[in-house]
Amino acid sequence: MNTAARLRAQVLELLDEWTPIHSVAGDREGLTRMARCLEEHLSTVLGATIVDEGRHAFPPVVHARIDLGAPVTLQLYNMYDVMPADESGWLLPPFRGGLDLDAPRPRYIGRGAENNKGPLAAMLVAVRHLLEQGGLGVNLELLIEGEEESGSRNLRDYLRGDTPVRSAEATLFPSLCEYAGGPPRVYYGFKGIVHGRVRVEGGAWGGPRQAIHSSNSPWIGNPCWELIEALAPLRDGALGEVALPASLVPVFDQLAASFEPERELEFRHTERFSLPGDRAALLHRLLCAHQLNLSELTSHPLPGKATIPAVAEARFDLRVAPGAEISQLLDRVAAVIRARPAAAIQVDECFPGIAFSPDAPGFLELIASYRAAGVEPLCWPWSPGAAPAHAFAGVSHAFVIGGLGRGGNAHGIDEYIELDGIDRLVASLTDWLARFPSSFPSHRQS
Repeated sequence: MNTAARLRAQVLELLDEWTPIHSVAGDREGLTRMARCLEEHLSTVLGATIVDEGRHAFPPVVHARIDLGAPVTLQLYNMYDVMPADESGWLLPPFRGGLDLDAPRPRYIGRGAENNKGPLAAMLVAVRHLLEQGGLGVNLELLIEGEEESGSRNLRDYLRGDTPVRSAEATLFPSLCEYAGGPPRVYYGFKGIVHGRVRVEGGAWGGPRQAIHSSNSPWIGNPCWELIEALAPLRDGALGEVALPASLVPVFDQLAASFEPERELEFRHTERFSLPGDRAALLHRLLCAHQLNLSELTSHPLPGKATIPAVAEARFDLRVAPGAEISQLLDRVAAVIRARPAAAIQVDECFPGIAFSPDAPGFLELIASYRAAGVEPLCWPWSPGAAPAHAFAGVSHAFVIGGLGRGGNAHGIDEYIELDGIDRLVASLTDWLARFPSSFPSHRQS
């Protein structure tokens, strides 16, 4: 068995072990079990020291340290929580997983295969390989959280103030970055995010205190209409946008020249965009606009035929471009909501966006590792998605998401990682890590 096949087998072995673990928000047993599996692997297979402080919260922040006495320290970040799933529509049960060798590109299917147990397994296999070959030249701080899908509260608290995390030149978040079969992405930052709810209770403003027959609608107010009217002023970019930092304008201009909006859509048959504009305008809106999305609309009691409900509620996520003051945006949202006296807003979790300079530590090394694999990366000013990158600002010079390989259907049915993608991901992570510190400019060391 050659090296690539051996490393792939190690990744698949970990996926077979981890996929059945129901590490979903709210499943205390599953999250606890997954954290313990990781600690055991880190300590017994990698010889890492487990830092006890991470165990104090729930879900635990799995914090491990590999101290080689090297001049450079890097951080590897990842997550062990996954999204819920039921078996309906899946080729294989999502929490059993397995190989689909009949696919045009053979793959492993299972919840978390792409997001993010597959990349997590590849990360640990890459570190193991370097340790066994004597090729790891840096100290590592490994931080693996169990709340990425629900706001990263424990991780953000863990990284504040007098944190036990040692400072590093860069933080890498391994991921499958050859999205949709295109060139690998380099993101120089991430948007922030706010999770919250808007609620209207009928009894608080003259609507029904409990669901009543809809024949009363001519003279009894409906909380659903109040909710709609409270939210309507916040649609379609009403919260404005940021200007690109000067250092990232050339990155945007180069990206805009080749940007294809259709390629960003997971469902390729979708051809209609909700807002007009050429590709540069659409890209600028995607990156720079603060956008409030409604993810769920409900009424209580459970929706019934021909009734006026007593309560209406909306869940929202507000994606905030880097450079914006998140508290000011929240004040604006709250002011709009509270203009309707019946509506109340609650913020559950939030963290700001952040952008880094293209020459910050880790990015040049990532681009070099992609080029060494024979591919030219596509650089973005920042990702339209959110990640807790800002939380690392006090302990790392840059937060880098990176890795070759392809997967798909994250959060959806038949989530997968391609078998060839496993090979490419492990190789690219190994290459990135091996570029420190020998090729690392001394003026960029701590």
